[in-house]
Amino acid sequence: MRPFAALLLAALLAACGREAPPPAPVGDWHWRLPPGVSPPPVPADNPMSQAKFELGRRLFYDKRLSGNGSVSCASCHPQAKAFSDGVALSLGATGERTLRNAQPLANAAWRKSYTWANYSLTTLERQMDGPLFRTEPVEMGINDGNLPTVRARLGSDPRYASEFARVFPGEEKPLSLANIVKAIATFERGIVSFDSRYDRYQAGKAELSAAELRGLNLFRADKSQCLRCHGSPDFDDQMAGHGDGLPFHNIGLYNADGKGSYPFPNRGTLELSGKPADMGRFRSPSLRNVALTAPYMHDGSVATLEDAVRIHADGGRDNGKLGDGRRNPWKDPAIGRIRLTPAEQADIVAFLKTLSDETLTRDPRLSDPFAAARR
Repeated sequence: MRPFAALLLAALLAACGREAPPPAPVGDWHWRLPPGVSPPPVPADNPMSQAKFELGRRLFYDKRLSGNGSVSCASCHPQAKAFSDGVALSLGATGERTLRNAQPLANAAWRKSYTWANYSLTTLERQMDGPLFRTEPVEMGINDGNLPTVRARLGSDPRYASEFARVFPGEEKPLSLANIVKAIATFERGIVSFDSRYDRYQAGKAELSAAELRGLNLFRADKSQCLRCHGSPDFDDQMAGHGDGLPFHNIGLYNADGKGSYPFPNRGTLELSGKPADMGRFRSPSLRNVALTAPYMHDGSVATLEDAVRIHADGGRDNGKLGDGRRNPWKDPAIGRIRLTPAEQADIVAFLKTLSDETLTRDPRLSDPFAAARR
């Protein structure tokens, strides 16, 4: 389907007000991280640099990178929505809808795997093969036929010619597919989000309301089971440096045949492993900026944050013709142990809304460099 794809190359933050020394720079790159968060892993063959980050930012927003010039990476990952989409399924270059909900990109540098259920994709560079070249359905819409045209579009821009030569010195043809991928991955690694009101509360620089504090305490309590899947500083369970393995979970969204099945083709890690027990197992997404990233779940089938919390508290979801997920035999046992009243659910929602990072959504470092020209 993609014959040219081979070309592509603790606990929660400590509650203290002490200022930690800034992480050591890598070349001219500085990580902007709070106490308790170590710099993410970075591939040895794609080190961070400010110039590469800026080049990747430009490519991330450039529609010329798609097969027909109609969409960019940012089309499905706009900054205002914490680099998620805001719709259940994103619209690709040819008008097809994606199969799964676009995940937010903030703190993607720390992810141990990428996409909702593919545990074989362990770097941003490797993951990018999918959106750029996928054909069923089409996303960015690059293929063997239009790849030379895409390269020519970018190569005709004098700015790209000079920036690729500066970022990848000594290469005969620096404006290559591999280097495009490296630059975009570098920009994505630089999308960092640790400046929510919760973070400022942890540092003694902000206050939470009574409801938000109750929600925080419930979030940490066994009765909610939240920490089991969202206990890292990024509020997930696949953050580099926190926990072992690559956990995925079935939370009882579907039970189409009464035996645990999820609707094809969104059947979780089963699609890769073939193991029956992997039916419906998807990653637990980060809860940072969760109030900005609706709709929810792998298929975008849950409209509101309140609904998402309620489904967890109910031990799953009754879908009528698609079955009662609460009785799914492959469901994670932890989902059945959740005990939350409606009032407690509301408090947890109040707490989750404190995880929104307004700095992220407004940071000019991450903004569209083409926006001014379109005004």
